[in-house]
Amino acid sequence: MSEESQHEDARENEPHANDSRNDSAQPQQKQRRVQQPKRDKFDVHGWVILDKPVGMTSTHAVARVKRLFSAKRAGHAGTLDPLASGCLPIALGEATKTVPFVMDGEKAYRFEVTWGEERNTDDTEGHATATSDLRPALDAIEALLPRFTGTISQVPPQFSAIKVDGERAYDIARDGQTVALEARPVDIHALRLTDSPDANRAVFEAECGKGTYVRAIARDMGRALGCHGHVSALRRTRVGSFTEKTMISLAELEAMCEKAAVGEASLADALLPVETALDDIPALAISRADAARLQRGQAVLLRGRDAPVVNGTVYVTVSGQLVALAETSRGEIIPKRVFNLAGLHGRARRNDEGH
Repeated sequence: MSEESQHEDARENEPHANDSRNDSAQPQQKQRRVQQPKRDKFDVHGWVILDKPVGMTSTHAVARVKRLFSAKRAGHAGTLDPLASGCLPIALGEATKTVPFVMDGEKAYRFEVTWGEERNTDDTEGHATATSDLRPALDAIEALLPRFTGTISQVPPQFSAIKVDGERAYDIARDGQTVALEARPVDIHALRLTDSPDANRAVFEAECGKGTYVRAIARDMGRALGCHGHVSALRRTRVGSFTEKTMISLAELEAMCEKAAVGEASLADALLPVETALDDIPALAISRADAARLQRGQAVLLRGRDAPVVNGTVYVTVSGQLVALAETSRGEIIPKRVFNLAGLHGRARRNDEGH
């Protein structure tokens, strides 16, 4: 999926016109904007798997969630275009240290392609650059899918966040210039045709690796079929181990925050634990004394039956609580990222089967 194609407008609201009576009473005095008191911010740690609505940028979504929790730190694990909906994992507090593990995970999408028109943005936001009266037969679409499965070469969309000579491609494209983007290998693990509501539209599901552009898949399938095409609807259904079953809508989150404000709920129930992002990494339990050494940035050497049976990256716990991400080799545990979960931290449970 592409990077953001729009920027959030960060300007404050303009002040209202001054009252004429105040102007006459104090003609030389400048009107000052009333300063709003700063909201207190807190240590909040965990993951909110937001079901992002269509029309909202990822940046705005993070800001909304951060404000609802009054959290000190927040970030997301993989941009979702404003015109797309679905899975936007938002990390709060110490969970931001685990974002790379989520971003590297497989992603899944459900998307609709409208045939007969290619657009400069490869989605509904842009203008038509090529048209065709031809509509593909279902068997022709099915026969094409293997060409778009596996490791393929893909040219990113003109409107993408890839940098060209220090500039974002979408900024160059907005100026009316053609961006020379090179093809690059991407991994598409699965691509399925799931529906065809009419001759003009087809619905697909895709599972793909990091850096894959769904809009480019639609564009290239349209070209290969000789009919052109663009993405007309897009929903991300999974990022790594986070699925639709773990998502929460903005309305549900706001309702839970209102209940928490009057003591009828706990915001911890809306947060998945920080270590949820580390499902594919082995866990290693250690003693409190050794945990204290790791938290000071010191390596720990374990021998005998306490020695770790795996080498490589592990997440370390003490009494079930995350302490550090570390590298292990020959019984030595070397801390790479240390966690301090003081404050509010996630305790929500997965709704996925098997978790």
